[in-house]
Amino acid sequence: MKRTLTVLALFLAAVALVSTSCGSSDSIKSLTLTSNATSAGSSSGGPIGGTYNLVGVDGTLQLKVYAIYNSGKNIDVTNAATFTMVPTGTIYSSADPVNYPPGGSLPAPAPNTVTIDGTGFMTGIAPVCTWVDATTVVSGVVTPVTPPAWEYTGFYQVTATYRNFTSQPVGVGMGIAVSNDPGQGCGPS
Repeated sequence: MKRTLTVLALFLAAVALVSTSCGSSDSIKSLTLTSNATSAGSSSGGPIGGTYNLVGVDGTLQLKVYAIYNSGKNIDVTNAATFTMVPTGTIYSSADPVNYPPGGSLPAPAPNTVTIDGTGFMTGIAPVCTWVDATTVVSGVVTPVTPPAWEYTGFYQVTATYRNFTSQPVGVGMGIAVSNDPGQGCGPS
């Protein structure tokens, strides 16, 4: 009888453990790459994914990587993630036209144009602009749109990787100087 009670007690303990999910594993289902910066062209905080702007030479942007688990928990894995940047498009204007000619291809990242360190801190180094203010034509005269409607000519597509998962891409443009005045600056502030 004692042996039957012991087996029954072990069986009930196992059932209780399984039914409370204490013995189940929780695994990553996806990664999310975001920033606490304002999204380019937005007045609210940065979205998941989206577009951002490195404002001016030495402009910075803090990227964050979150592992999303099947249980629904989100864990910041920024310091353990690796980042990839792919240049896309062209330079609109430049404070250094010899090294970064307008209309030229956006140069490869790091070490001379843009970097991301191990904590997800992104820094713009090159004096390039990847934004253009949209224009309108009235009676044959081309003028910038007021207020500015900034459009990319190029950007760095950034993704993060952690434990064989890759995040959705985000676009990061670069602006030498920002302005909300038509025809002035480069990119949204």
